[in-house]
Amino acid sequence: MTAGSSGRAPVRMGVLGCADIARRRMLPAFAASPHTELRALASRDAARARGTARLFGCRPVHGYRALLERADVDAVYVPLPAALHATWVEAALRAGKHVLAEKPLTTSTRHTARLFRLARQRGLALVENVMFVHHPQHAVVQKLVAEGRIGELRSLRAEFTIPRRPDHDIRHQAGLDGGALWDTGVYPVRAALHLLGPQLEAVGTVLTHDPALGVDTHGAALLRTPFGVTAHLSFGLDHGYRSVYELCGSAGRITVDRAFTPAADHPPLVRIETGTERTDLRLDPYDQVAGSVSAFAAAVAAGGAPSRPSLLQAGLLAALRAAAAPPPPRAPRTPAHPPSPLGRSRP
Repeated sequence: MTAGSSGRAPVRMGVLGCADIARRRMLPAFAASPHTELRALASRDAARARGTARLFGCRPVHGYRALLERADVDAVYVPLPAALHATWVEAALRAGKHVLAEKPLTTSTRHTARLFRLARQRGLALVENVMFVHHPQHAVVQKLVAEGRIGELRSLRAEFTIPRRPDHDIRHQAGLDGGALWDTGVYPVRAALHLLGPQLEAVGTVLTHDPALGVDTHGAALLRTPFGVTAHLSFGLDHGYRSVYELCGSAGRITVDRAFTPAADHPPLVRIETGTERTDLRLDPYDQVAGSVSAFAAAVAAGGAPSRPSLLQAGLLAALRAAAAPPPPRAPRTPAHPPSPLGRSRP
């Protein structure tokens, strides 16, 4: 095992599953990074494991448990459906593996806190894969706000919506903890924490459910700080693509488009508007996927990672879910033998 550019030995990675985000973004990033070495990929489908592993030059493994038993794997990446995260993240930690897990880490504040406690007890890094926070464009925005470029901060508006996927997609499966809040709502909620600080509280939520799917397909939420700064959040799974946030102050506003999922070659644009003046800051492109992989490798080297942002995020998501009105009941199915006009069932 050779040392990476940082002088540390690369983290030997295993991957649990062949999810779309793993194949499109994370597997190429692990293979390209000097900080990681892609060793193995597991699937419940042996043929799928072989086909995907062949593309990235790693070893295919049949079954997740078998990968966790491998001595040549230091850490695992978990891109499974949210409903399976708690089970397999815990299994990985108990097997002595560091873990990078897709967001949300779990859909339960209690489970999220328990997993972080277990990681601390075992001296392991547990990181939720929120990639956009590693992009330097957000640090530029934070600096502009701190310098008073838009006066006193008043509000944040953040929106993340994506086009509809096929009905069988995991985002549309209630039993796999699908739905817009867990999938796309994570982004504006985390942006609010990242830009407004940790003292946010949930004020209200509207979730719109698709009765045929049994999950929420879009929604909106309102958060606030103790100082009266509000966060107006929108998210959805059945929309035109939108990935933007806007910070409004007493003297102007800052807008960032392509805020959450910019391509590696995308030159970010930070727009500052004050009165009739507009300034566009064009920043250098940055690969936030590579940045996330690098940050995970650093957490592994340190033997742990900060858990507070993910715990706060989990708490806010749970509070927003609780604040939403329950979904309307499904229309009852027409019985095979309709009731008779006298109210008695037919024989």
